Amino acid sequence: MLESFRAGADDILRRFAGVRLSAATVRGATEAAGGRLMERQRAGEVVRPQPSPAWDFRLEGRRHTAAYLGLDAFSVPMQQPGGARAEGRMLYTAVLYTPDKSRSHYLVDFDLGRLAGQMRQAAIALGLGEASRVIAITDAGNGLEAALRRHFRDDLLCILDWYHAAQHLHAYASGLYPADALAAAAWAKKAKDILYQRGGTALLAHLRRQPAPADAGVADELRKLVGYFADNEHRTDYPEYRKHGWDIGSGPTEAACKVVGARLKGSGMRWVEAGAAQVAPLRALYLSGADAWDAFWALAP
Repeated sequence: MLESFRAGADDILRRFAGVRLSAATVRGATEAAGGRLMERQRAGEVVRPQPSPAWDFRLEGRRHTAAYLGLDAFSVPMQQPGGARAEGRMLYTAVLYTPDKSRSHYLVDFDLGRLAGQMRQAAIALGLGEASRVIAITDAGNGLEAALRRHFRDDLLCILDWYHAAQHLHAYASGLYPADALAAAAWAKKAKDILYQRGGTALLAHLRRQPAPADAGVADELRKLVGYFADNEHRTDYPEYRKHGWDIGSGPTEAACKVVGARLKGSGMRWVEAGAAQVAPLRALYLSGADAWDAFWALAP
């Protein structure tokens, strides 16, 4: 779960527990435990300690409270049953967390709709409904917002991750001024300042006033940039979000994808879907903390 099956058998268990097992035995035990966890989560069960400590949704210096949802995906390298290379599959990774990041709960699944349903069950069990506002922060990936709103509520507040928005502005600026880094940086800074201080609606007006670039390729990139912020205008009211003290970055979700991905994307690793679907939930549960981890094993047959 933490390392490859071979490393777990030859290094971790041998050095730290004095146990000698084959990689095949470690793999079998891991997949069996992960399969049990996967089935319980898909059935709507939320693994948490009993009694479960209350989550603290307070925002520093504010009377209101908030709870956060994060959802993203990364590609898992896959192989066909006979060992031949196969196209990668997107593994969706979710995290529910408190403003101070002291409490987090992680979930994974290859099916986006199923994972959003698991997030809802976890939100209920962990008491996220007690917060004044539940907020989703994502990178605007295909289908993420729709899945969250379908399983939570139609008016769920969804914020576009600030850093992804800023990256789009920097990318366009680099294309607009390919030979002048200072000019590109100045253009991006002005656009980001508008977005940060006045929001997406003001940025859209600014972008639409830009003179059409002479280069057809750069002009097309400007058209795409306008389209991107037009599609996400409802998620980019950053002055309002900051006024309430809400997060505007999806750092916890990005970190979860990296840590879960590190287990599934090691050097030379390729998976069949069933194996990855069994191992990944254990990795996510481990990230959720020692109390959640112990709660699962207390229930294990």
